[in-house]
Amino acid sequence: MRKLYFTVTAASFFLLPLLSFSQNIPYQKTDNGIIIQPESNSASIGKQIKIEVISDRIIHAIISPTSNFSLEPSLMVIPVKSKPTYSVTEETNYVQLKTQSLIVEVNKHSGQIKYQDLSGKSILEEKNQGLRSFNAVSNDGEASYQIVQTFNSPKEEALYGLGQHQDDMMNYKGKQVLLLQNNTDVAIPFLLSNKNYGILWDNYSITKVGDIRDYQPLSSLKLFSKDGDQGWLTASYSDKKTGQEFIKRAESDIDYSFLSDMKKFPDGFKLDKELVKWEGRIASGYAGIHHFQVKYAGYIKIWINGELLVDKWRQAWNPGSAVVETEMLKDKKYDFKIEWLPDGGESYLALKCLTPIAEAEQNQYAFSSEAGDEINYYFVSGANADEVISGYRTLTGKAVLLPKWAMGFWQSRERYKTQEDLLGVVKAFRDRKIPLDNIVLDWQYWKPDSWGTHEFDKSRFPDAEAMIKTLHDHYKVRLMISVWPKFYSGNSNYDLMNKNGFLYKRNIIEGRKDWLGFQSTFYDAFNPEARTLFWSLMNKSLYKKGIDAWWMDATEPDIHSNLPIYERKQIMSPTYLGSASKYFNAFPLQNSKGVYEGQRKENPNDRVFILTRSAYGGLQRYAAATWSGDIASRWEDMKSQISAGINFSLSGLPYWTMDIGGFSVERRYEKPNQTDLAEWRELNTRWYQFGAFVPLFRSHGQFPFREIYNIAPADHPAYKSMLFYNKLRYRLMPYIYALAGNSYQKDYTLMRGLMMDFGNDLNVKNIGDQYMFGPSLLINPVYKYGATNRKVYLPEGKGWYDLYAGNFVKGGQTITAKAPYNRMPIFVKAGAIIPYGPEIQYTTEKPADPITLYVYAGNNGEFSLYEDEVLNYNYEKGAFSTINFSYNEASKSLKIANRIGEFKGMMKNRTFNILLITPKKAKPLDFNQQPDKTIRYTGKEVIIKF
Repeated sequence: MRKLYFTVTAASFFLLPLLSFSQNIPYQKTDNGIIIQPESNSASIGKQIKIEVISDRIIHAIISPTSNFSLEPSLMVIPVKSKPTYSVTEETNYVQLKTQSLIVEVNKHSGQIKYQDLSGKSILEEKNQGLRSFNAVSNDGEASYQIVQTFNSPKEEALYGLGQHQDDMMNYKGKQVLLLQNNTDVAIPFLLSNKNYGILWDNYSITKVGDIRDYQPLSSLKLFSKDGDQGWLTASYSDKKTGQEFIKRAESDIDYSFLSDMKKFPDGFKLDKELVKWEGRIASGYAGIHHFQVKYAGYIKIWINGELLVDKWRQAWNPGSAVVETEMLKDKKYDFKIEWLPDGGESYLALKCLTPIAEAEQNQYAFSSEAGDEINYYFVSGANADEVISGYRTLTGKAVLLPKWAMGFWQSRERYKTQEDLLGVVKAFRDRKIPLDNIVLDWQYWKPDSWGTHEFDKSRFPDAEAMIKTLHDHYKVRLMISVWPKFYSGNSNYDLMNKNGFLYKRNIIEGRKDWLGFQSTFYDAFNPEARTLFWSLMNKSLYKKGIDAWWMDATEPDIHSNLPIYERKQIMSPTYLGSASKYFNAFPLQNSKGVYEGQRKENPNDRVFILTRSAYGGLQRYAAATWSGDIASRWEDMKSQISAGINFSLSGLPYWTMDIGGFSVERRYEKPNQTDLAEWRELNTRWYQFGAFVPLFRSHGQFPFREIYNIAPADHPAYKSMLFYNKLRYRLMPYIYALAGNSYQKDYTLMRGLMMDFGNDLNVKNIGDQYMFGPSLLINPVYKYGATNRKVYLPEGKGWYDLYAGNFVKGGQTITAKAPYNRMPIFVKAGAIIPYGPEIQYTTEKPADPITLYVYAGNNGEFSLYEDEVLNYNYEKGAFSTINFSYNEASKSLKIANRIGEFKGMMKNRTFNILLITPKKAKPLDFNQQPDKTIRYTGKEVIIKF
């Protein structure tokens, strides 16, 4: 472990000694802001407050409980080169700092910080009383503080972002979000408000956001048994086949959260053979909304007062989570029942609760972190959500552009076991004319005892280099491969890492074995030398063979699954930088950093592409996308991916994806009867429709196999629908790649919560099952079995068009949209201009020419077509072009502007086939219909009159 301290004054990221203050001067100016000592001089609110001006719209606040600012270089935030102008004035009660866009006031007595616009209107205020706290702690002998910062939050405010979570929640106001890296949960400490500001919390420890009270055991409520006795519920354990009850006992708490909790079950209890019920009544000493947090594996149902609130399933080895709420009256008894059917020899169940928020604390939210030297956050403001996210990327880095082929379809499976399997799947795609760009090779391509060697098992992959060459040259397909930060003890790579002191050793010392029965551990990604060695091992054994992209799995890090959190921290201690408590959440950022920087150094030309199961603030600068982990193949899990993906995108990272169809499968689908087979096909069809309209389009999962021809035969509606949406995705490639280009050039967000584009429409605030894909397409996934329609809210504005038929519908209303088996409702915003390319089998098969341009009248609109060299980094040097299209409703004209920029291989001349759709003249989505206009474009401005 190494810890650095610096003593350079007036620098943002170094230890800064306490400045000398006279009694008459409440603040000192620095090179980029001010330092204030609150008059109360209380360690509970901070002895010093530093305000730094990063830009006109970005303010850095650091509050120290000691006489020093002890800031090491941030892992998330990069140096920002700017010298914004600002002024400082002193008033009776506060010091005011003013930029060209913001006013920041710091109360001289209490240390409260307020952020206002130039008119003095409040944007955000720290809470005045109890605004923050510091509690001294020791983590692995390292002095630290548990820290809390509280902000006021008006009733109408909505809160988003904070990574990716599986609780099917969109607006986090009044709820708790736990920032804790875990399989299916991604912690990103960036909060976005519908008041057009964001908070980047520069801390790496486990953090609670929002309602930061601890969830309480079920026994915090009044419990009554099935027979009416107070103090417990009646728990009964029965044989799941015969129903014979063999144990009945009183239980007050249900907490079987981790491996170490398995001993709490009754003696002789067998998780794979029995059914458990808890029955009785519950009551609360409070009135209002109660939240129940459920951790579950197997089948779980929970009823309160006869209402089924939870009906879920999750595979045994990776428990899921859910938060449900119900309103309760004070002291009223409610019938309560749980049925739990464990699903395997390792299952988990826990139920905890939060009573209603006290009235005095309802209009606030807080950040509470386990470890930190001080409170350290960035306030980011903007005119809209895009500007706020742009501010986040100013702080944490540009979203580097992925290669164009990453926007195409990826096929994956757990797992392709042989070279023959993998090549056979690719051949089947090409033979069936199913578009494909990327095949993914999941884990265990190595010998069974050789995890971490990065070497192919030659008995199953006899010539990996020839396989890759065939993929590239014959099939025009890229190969992504799974690489874990994991090493089995005893192999040469383990020994090399161990010799250099780069491994977490406790998992080895304690003799834990993984699912395959071998001892293993992870490397310390916080150590720069370890990262360099890790990449060099990948480079030698994989990259030099021609591998195109990296699947960085288990990067939470999941060194050993289902351990209590304190044990997870123990087995990744010590890190190179300090205690695991302090740096717990930042592992995926550092892991991707090493791979990205290593590959760019090895090959500065070809774009890096990383897929990682976890993420942290700043990951977008390392060419990394994130997927939502090992989710279940259930309808409710599909639904929860919608809000999970939207909130991930609102956290500032543009590239997100998921396992289309879900990863883990109920046994009923493995050898299905006709009823279950029908549901399986419909589930995959609906999920595929949704998956075609997220930033990255990717199918993956356990058996049954996920190739569309393995899901259904070619004459089945499921197959036809999945093929339709695959081809539509490729037709939309000019649109999608332009969005990706803008994610770098303009800090754009592809998958857009409705509040981004319709923030003035209060009806969209809580909508988590609809979103915009780019500026034009309103996506409305269907997530109920057997549904043939769904409710769709069309935001206020100039109106909407049905994508398929072209019919016009007014905005500002909820409609019942048709959703036949083969189609997902999609609506196009009036004023949209959407470019479609020719039908292709892979992204670079042919140039995007001709382009069919659909123009939707009823409002002014514009779109910018971005193009570049698709594989290299020349776009960073200005090698790209844009063609701007703008439609004017008053003149009924479309302007195609002069092309701006150029790049090697750019098409100088091209054809645009233009179709105009109006409220009175619908046109279907049909690429064979006669265009209204055909334009031969040479790069010079053209104006088309309709």
